[in-house]
Amino acid sequence: MVPLLPRLKERNDRPCRGCGTAGIQTVLDFGDMPLANGLLTEAQLDEPEQRYPLALAFCSICYLAQITHIVAPDQLFRDYPYFSSTSAAMVQHAGEIASRLADSLGLGPENLVVEIASNDGYLLQHYVARRIPVLGIDPARNIAQAAEDRGVPTVSEFFDQPLANRLRESGQMADVVHANNVLAHVPDLHGLLDAIETILKPRGIVVIETPYVRDLVDRLEFDTIYHEHVFYYSLSSIEQQVGRHGLTVIDVERIPIHGGSIRVTLSHQGSASASPAVERLLGEERAIGLTSIEFFDGFAGRVGSLGKEIVTTLAGLHDAGKSIAAYGAAAKGAVLLNALGIGRDTIEFVADRSPYKEGKYMPGVRIPVRSADQLVAAQPDICLLLAWNFADEVFDQQAEYRRAGGRFLVPLPEVTLA
Repeated sequence: MVPLLPRLKERNDRPCRGCGTAGIQTVLDFGDMPLANGLLTEAQLDEPEQRYPLALAFCSICYLAQITHIVAPDQLFRDYPYFSSTSAAMVQHAGEIASRLADSLGLGPENLVVEIASNDGYLLQHYVARRIPVLGIDPARNIAQAAEDRGVPTVSEFFDQPLANRLRESGQMADVVHANNVLAHVPDLHGLLDAIETILKPRGIVVIETPYVRDLVDRLEFDTIYHEHVFYYSLSSIEQQVGRHGLTVIDVERIPIHGGSIRVTLSHQGSASASPAVERLLGEERAIGLTSIEFFDGFAGRVGSLGKEIVTTLAGLHDAGKSIAAYGAAAKGAVLLNALGIGRDTIEFVADRSPYKEGKYMPGVRIPVRSADQLVAAQPDICLLLAWNFADEVFDQQAEYRRAGGRFLVPLPEVTLA
């Protein structure tokens, strides 16, 4: 097992990417890790694999949790293996918020909905079905093409100020900007927020969804920390950042997606008043110390204890002669396997529903990825559920595997057999 070092309150020399303050404080260190979405082809197995430092730090000035080493976005996102539509739960989740906003705002043919990091059109397709104009923006060419094939107009570029200026000059101003799971991914946070402000109509809204750092710490979701996720937000830290760009928080809600997220609604400053939910959640965060480094007390140690329990449980099952596979060739799975040193000597293969991933190998540990159908065909005794955030969906999909006696080992937030 790779040690997860409890470096609480250890300062490093990197400035905060939110406010520029020097001396952010490291709270969890993985050492060097491969890129979590860097699936390997068979031809790449004989090549050296790049690894990069991965550590989580906290800024006590603007309350922003962040990783300390940045990998160039071009290296991470130009050819991307994650297709949102492979998860029925994600598509349903997207459909619900699209319907809610379309109805509450009275959106129609005269409006425009823009999504940044729109992936394969899993969200915008719901607006298209209601004849509401949309524009997707995603730098991954393979995924942008999938969205176009679905009937979702998509620009395959990084969303930045030059692109925002071109959209504004061409009259493509947004009534709604969706930014789902993208604020965490962009190192130039302030450039992104400026660009969003540029294309937002005077009375438009921005709807952000992002994993909630409170759930990450409370539920020990260490496998959600990887190089693509530069930032880990609380409402307090979001409020600090958006206020620098003429934007303000007008609503918030906690949602269960991805192991615990927050959905934050923004508007131009002065264009709308905030709901009571905003001050309520900000008050909760102050009360539990989420704006202080002390919130992370013991986090690394608790993660280390959970990791040891996962490894010990798998070792016991393996020593008892149980065959073991895994499910979910996603980034969090790669983090968990590499952080805990779980490799091919324990896991026979990783099953996944995405045809794009089938036939490839997990980064770092190099476990082969096979189709989800192989779980029933091979019928391993135990399946380590790497996609624990979609447990209910996976259980439904793999009912036949479970009826035949297969059991899932769920690693987070606590180790359980299901």
